[in-house]
Amino acid sequence: MNLSSELEAVVGSGPLPRGQVVKKLWEYIKQHGLQDRENRRNINADAKLKVIFGGKSQVSMFEMTKLVSQHLR
Repeated sequence: MNLSSELEAVVGSGPLPRGQVVKKLWEYIKQHGLQDRENRRNINADAKLKVIFGGKSQVSMFEMTKLVSQHLR
């Protein structure tokens, strides 16, 4: 899959298979401590992820998958 420039800023340059994109995205989330401490199913966005998440400051992991797919071609 080809990645948008916004997604490449988080996971690195593409093209990458969808599974690899998700894996790298989770690595980024864990490395930066963005998983919500109280509800681990939610992701708190930093500046880079906020662009990918359509301006939302927090999304569920299920919603994240849908939003990321909009950055894959």
